[in-house]
Amino acid sequence: MPDHRQDAKIDDPNLNNDSQMPENPRVLIFDSGVGGLSIFHEIRKLLPTVNILYACDNHQFPYGDKSETALIERVVTVLNMLVNTYTIDLIVLACNSASTIALPALRECLKQPIVGVVPAIKPASQLSSTKVIGLLATEGTVDRQYTKALIEDFAPDCQVFSLGSQRLVEIAELKLRKHAVDLKELKTILDALLKQPQANKLDTIVLGCTHFPLLADELKAVTEKNITWIDSGHAIAQRVDDLLRDRPSKEGNSSPSLDAVFTKACPQHQKIYPYLLDIGFQQIDTLEY
Repeated sequence: MPDHRQDAKIDDPNLNNDSQMPENPRVLIFDSGVGGLSIFHEIRKLLPTVNILYACDNHQFPYGDKSETALIERVVTVLNMLVNTYTIDLIVLACNSASTIALPALRECLKQPIVGVVPAIKPASQLSSTKVIGLLATEGTVDRQYTKALIEDFAPDCQVFSLGSQRLVEIAELKLRKHAVDLKELKTILDALLKQPQANKLDTIVLGCTHFPLLADELKAVTEKNITWIDSGHAIAQRVDDLLRDRPSKEGNSSPSLDAVFTKACPQHQKIYPYLLDIGFQQIDTLEY
């Protein structure tokens, strides 16, 4: 699969360029589910010694079907609770749905720099040779005015086919709980995008939800034509790298703390715990809210 990534979205009005990060900074990666783990993997590749707290707001999963007002209120409330409970030096809002609307409200109440992610429309328009691109995201992200503005601003010369799918989010969550991915179902979902009228020229698809890179291999397997897939994970990791100064050397031998916290204890999400332990998480907590 071609590995073209988006420049990360940074919303960071409070960052003092002369300030210094702690010697061992802790990065908070926040999402409503496990989609942000696609961002976690990219940050770990680039910054293997950085401390990470992965926060999953599973009590209100999924975010993609929430109203803008409810989503902003929830994200602001939970992130304030997290930064008041844990020492956090930088926040990655690893959710397209939340990033497209909640960043202005977050900057009003949080002092930490915030890296958010939005659909990679701009790089997709630059990479596409046919100028026909696809956007695969949640319904909320597809319908949001912010996303429509991205298309108008950065892809005015492109035809953009959009597909909102909450089911893909659920499939990605199930995959990490050791459920087999039904490739026939995946193909049916993707065909709704690829078989639209005039979509035969489509050569680039934006993965506009952080859950979807977790299904990258399966999406490629059910695609009959050559598609360039774009996600934002690597670019976000690079932006985090830029913002973390005076950190331990990437080649150092220190063992970082890798912790996870959920906002609700439930058997369904506890099935994710073995996967988290397998990829290096040391402690998994619940902060009920």
